[in-house]
Amino acid sequence: MALQALQSSGVAFRKILSHFPEELSLAFAYGSGVYRQAGPSSNQKKAMLDFVFTVDDPVAWHSKNLKKNRSHYSFLKVLGPKIITTIQNNYGAGVYYNPLIMCDSRLIKYGVISTSILIEDLLNWNNLYIAGRLQKPVKIIAMNENVALRAALDKNLKSAVTAAFLMLPESFSEEDLFIMIAGLSYSGDLRMVVGENKAKVMDIVKPNIAHFRELYGHILQDNPQVVYKIQQGRLEIDKSPEGQFTQLLALPKTLQQEIHHIMDPPGKNRDVEETLFQLAHDPDCGDVVHLGLSAIVRPSSLRQSTKGIFTAGSNQEWRHRWMFCQGQHLWCMLMMKNVKLLSGENPGCRPSLWHLPSPVTARAPHPSAPARGSSAWNQGTMTWTVKMTTLPR
Repeated sequence: MALQALQSSGVAFRKILSHFPEELSLAFAYGSGVYRQAGPSSNQKKAMLDFVFTVDDPVAWHSKNLKKNRSHYSFLKVLGPKIITTIQNNYGAGVYYNPLIMCDSRLIKYGVISTSILIEDLLNWNNLYIAGRLQKPVKIIAMNENVALRAALDKNLKSAVTAAFLMLPESFSEEDLFIMIAGLSYSGDLRMVVGENKAKVMDIVKPNIAHFRELYGHILQDNPQVVYKIQQGRLEIDKSPEGQFTQLLALPKTLQQEIHHIMDPPGKNRDVEETLFQLAHDPDCGDVVHLGLSAIVRPSSLRQSTKGIFTAGSNQEWRHRWMFCQGQHLWCMLMMKNVKLLSGENPGCRPSLWHLPSPVTARAPHPSAPARGSSAWNQGTMTWTVKMTTLPR
């Protein structure tokens, strides 16, 4: 299986995992803290470690984690594990994140997702959220023998290749392919408009070509529709209408449905296969596939970001807020220190007293009227500190 090639035996990851309940069907780490990225996220030692824990029984897992790491949760912890699981499953992208936790002297964020919901996302791209994370290199820390999950992980990778093929020309490089694949789950994502580094996808791929090749190499070699010139690092694919129709039929169900909604005019009432056949002959086929991806990613990422406001603890940064002011985009980040940590909880894994560096600092006279920018309580003087960062044009 492709993902097994990227398993990590790192003691640091296993040590962090030991702070959490053990009942995991899959646990993986991802992001700039795991794989080096170019650009602003290049410092791995200072980067936050991102984890996803997949669990068969979220209610039972959250119940144990609330006992072990209660301070990780926001005010929602008072509602108990059943309500937390309902929020996790039914709102956003099916994942519940606890961010900005100090664990074994590293800043981490971890998400919890139901195994059944993850399998559905991997197969059908209902949200393309965690499925999108798993289209890029990740470090597998733990995985059980769930055959359905393993098959869904492989299917997600094959679907990513198929979708990328439809948006690429007849001949292209490995790097072109991997950039297209890495960008699938960012199509239409609001964070790529405001907040994220616009070159994020390039920064992910360029230092990690070898990891992408390890992840997708066997799929490319086994695909009958592609000529994979490994030594030259180039590929050629079948762009005939017949070839594109075969690829469109292989896309995940939700993406096919979104394409159908885009292509099918009112009153026609064609079935999905007829719509895909028409699209296969359309010179704008790749653009329509991209629009279909955006129709999946945009609402799911927006709902997940909105859910994060409620699931984040009192120490959460409200990142990626912005405003337009005098022709400049301003980062507006709100962050509050924890006044105290609850006693008797896991001492190795606790909310972070996290400060963001900022070139401009000002003070407002009273916390009831904070100025624009990121803000934090100063524990010593209890004055309201305002931090504002201006992005370069």
